[in-house]
Amino acid sequence: MKTSSSNLNMAWNVFKYCTVLRALGSVMILVVLGIIGVSYYAVVVAKYGPALFLGGLDSITALFVLFLFHSLLVMLVWSYFSVVITDPGGVPPNWIPNLDEESGDAGQWAGSDNDGVDLGANQSAMLIEPKHQGVRFCQKCNQFKPPRCHHCSVCRRCILKMDHHCVWVVNCVGAFNYKYFLLFLFYTFLETTLVTVSLLPIFIALFTDDEIPESPGNLAASFITFVLNLAFALSILGFLIMHISLVAGNTTTIEAFEKKTSPKWRYDLGWKINFEQVFGKNKKYWLIPAYSKDDLEWMLSFQCVEYPTRPDSDGL
Repeated sequence: MKTSSSNLNMAWNVFKYCTVLRALGSVMILVVLGIIGVSYYAVVVAKYGPALFLGGLDSITALFVLFLFHSLLVMLVWSYFSVVITDPGGVPPNWIPNLDEESGDAGQWAGSDNDGVDLGANQSAMLIEPKHQGVRFCQKCNQFKPPRCHHCSVCRRCILKMDHHCVWVVNCVGAFNYKYFLLFLFYTFLETTLVTVSLLPIFIALFTDDEIPESPGNLAASFITFVLNLAFALSILGFLIMHISLVAGNTTTIEAFEKKTSPKWRYDLGWKINFEQVFGKNKKYWLIPAYSKDDLEWMLSFQCVEYPTRPDSDGL
């Protein structure tokens, strides 16, 4: 009885946490825009904007920093809102797994989690028959779950190739916006690193006897901006390295915790194909949050429901 009570309390706490995440909503977008605004003021308005009119090397340095800053900022904001507004991918209506009727091979559908759900006669038979016990079913959405699909308690629906629910983008990261999320991390790391390096002389001068020709307000803004961007740059670097390794192995964050310890992951087709499944085959589009027409048609052709697997992936 104690165990059941403990499990019930844990489930209750999880749902409370999901409710809090839903309540945050657009607040996190405002937080991101606020951090960008403070950084813009410290770098452009307070430091390098005025330096443009000093002449000589100072003007050249300021022009270079401002050009790089604004270029990265455009890509960062573009990538960020692409993640926010893009649907990560939901299960197609009335989708039913296509199983091998002769062998009863459930292949990629491991573990049945249907219990007491009202299904149609054909769907019920598919789950009841022993040869179809590998089919996955979501009780909350009342629908079958494709391979690599997981239910998000925050979004309250099943997400295709779900990686995680990101509070910073107020959205799930899944099949159709994972590339945009990775680009957001990439450009955020470059931008925060640039801001940190560009404000480093002011930060060092604060702890020396050097006289700083800045107002107290500008110094405070520069100090806060430096600390924030340094913290974000270091944390995002680790996060970016982790996701690069996941892309190379064609794995999501959830799958990294769920899959077997076997080195042969069924969806690992080699780093090149794994990379192209996320970023597309057209190199011109790799660094922008968009897909070429051919890549988009390829993604929509199978709706990110059935991914190719290794020929030696049986049972993995």
